[in-house]
Amino acid sequence: MRGILLLSLVAAAGTAGCDDDDAGEQTGRPCTTVDDCYPEIDHAALQGEVVCMDRVPGGYCTHRCVVDDDCCAVPGECDTAFPQVCAPFESTGQYFCFLSCEGVADEAAWCHEGAGEAFNCRSTGGGSTNRKVCVP
Repeated sequence: MRGILLLSLVAAAGTAGCDDDDAGEQTGRPCTTVDDCYPEIDHAALQGEVVCMDRVPGGYCTHRCVVDDDCCAVPGECDTAFPQVCAPFESTGQYFCFLSCEGVADEAAWCHEGAGEAFNCRSTGGGSTNRKVCVP
């Protein structure tokens, strides 16, 4: 019986750590450098400079923008229909593309299901132009 229990625990632990890097959007993926972000897209083709936000736990792939349409403007940039918005981040005064959780009934469930279990809905904290976005 102990052998079966141990085998079950090992199997569960082995699958719990699995992470499909190809799932979900490129915006919001974890990163340590900009080279981790939008790997199959020419960074110069995007509507703004690629950024790996280190102020977000685990890093957050994004790029600078001016308007919402700058996000998902390049073919292949967005992998799903998950909405993205251009918003200021905290007090930086700089605008970036984020996964949006605006206008949904259950913001937490929306972010968990669409972006990942570690994501929650929060304000970008950019003053009067802040937006509601999914971040880890």
